[in-house]
Amino acid sequence: MVQFQARFDTSFAALSDATRRGVLEQLGRGDASITALAEKFHMTLTGMKKHVRVLERAGLVTTKKVGRVRTCRLGIGRLEEEAAWIENYRQLWNARFDELDRLVGELKEKEKIS
Repeated sequence: MVQFQARFDTSFAALSDATRRGVLEQLGRGDASITALAEKFHMTLTGMKKHVRVLERAGLVTTKKVGRVRTCRLGIGRLEEEAAWIENYRQLWNARFDELDRLVGELKEKEKIS
């Protein structure tokens, strides 16, 4: 469990930032250089490098340097285990809301009878 927690912490920390989520969305459309990503998100090259490094640590992005250009692409981290973990909680909350709906329905019925 500790191994999953560490990986989940890394994944969720990477996804916690709107810019990094935007970078993933952008890379979903195609590979891009760090320079192009920095321009797209109106930030410095140094700032974008930091974001890309966080995404790399999480396995969500890979980079390859050719000459002076570092190109980014989506990594192999597919977030399947993280999605399964989230799905468990979604099901739990859905069950709780279903029970709440049932209870509210019963209370409305009692109110009609009274």
